[in-house]
Amino acid sequence: MSASLALLLAMQQVVVPLGGAKPAPKYPAPLATAGPAFARECEGKDGWDEPAPPVRVHGNTYYVGTCGITALLLTSRDGHVLIDTGTEAGAELVAANIRRLGFKLSDVKWIVHSHEHHDHVGGFARMRALTGGEVAASINAAAVLRSGQTGSGDPQFGTLPRMAPVPVARVLRDGDTLRLGGILLTAIETKGHTHGALSWRWVSCDGGVCRTMVYADSLSPVSSDSYRFSDHPNVVAAFRASFAKVAALECDIVLTPHPSASNMAARFDGGAAALFDPAGCKNYAASKAKALDERLAKEALAK
Repeated sequence: MSASLALLLAMQQVVVPLGGAKPAPKYPAPLATAGPAFARECEGKDGWDEPAPPVRVHGNTYYVGTCGITALLLTSRDGHVLIDTGTEAGAELVAANIRRLGFKLSDVKWIVHSHEHHDHVGGFARMRALTGGEVAASINAAAVLRSGQTGSGDPQFGTLPRMAPVPVARVLRDGDTLRLGGILLTAIETKGHTHGALSWRWVSCDGGVCRTMVYADSLSPVSSDSYRFSDHPNVVAAFRASFAKVAALECDIVLTPHPSASNMAARFDGGAAALFDPAGCKNYAASKAKALDERLAKEALAK
């Protein structure tokens, strides 16, 4: 066990009641066919608002998103953290999946994001109304969430719809942690796709098996038709820094905002063995670095 993993586990220990042993975490029994059901029901589908069954990924980490957009629920006795909500319509599907797992919406205490585009955070205002949970966001994403409008520096500016504004209770910076009960999330700034993008790392344990989980944000060079990444060296540099940061992460199970970006359906179908991949973050970062290189080469040819 690495020193960093040991530290994270030590910080997440459940308080031992006086006169008693440490209680074992109790999670809803995983649906026996949850992973295969996701693969089957979402085969050939990647729509943002196409319903998908929830999947227990590992320990207290659950997939509660749609076929095309990830939302993750991290649970604890003291409340839960939700990462991403999908669109405004998708938030209703996410809420239904949380209920389907047997959790109360009112126990969602924090709502956090990957990046500030409507397909991932468009449902924040609706989810906040449903749960009463508070929103935490990076400083750049906070401005977008509070206004409902993507900033002019976003590569996709002008192509994205407005979102319902939502208050932000806490602003996060690179390396900040969010703790709730046995959950300890570390925010990792991964700019490029957007200026406010965050990836997340935490540890989930199932019995004696603990895994370092990474929700690696979208690192795709997607833009409006008129935008040229080669005209924005600061954005390219941000991408490069994010690739290096994600590749270097301790990472047993990598998950991504778009399930297809990390082959999540097939990995859910294959079970725990397929999900566990210590090289997952490194390979994901490498694939996105290749995509950026290809985009820059295409722009050079179009001059």
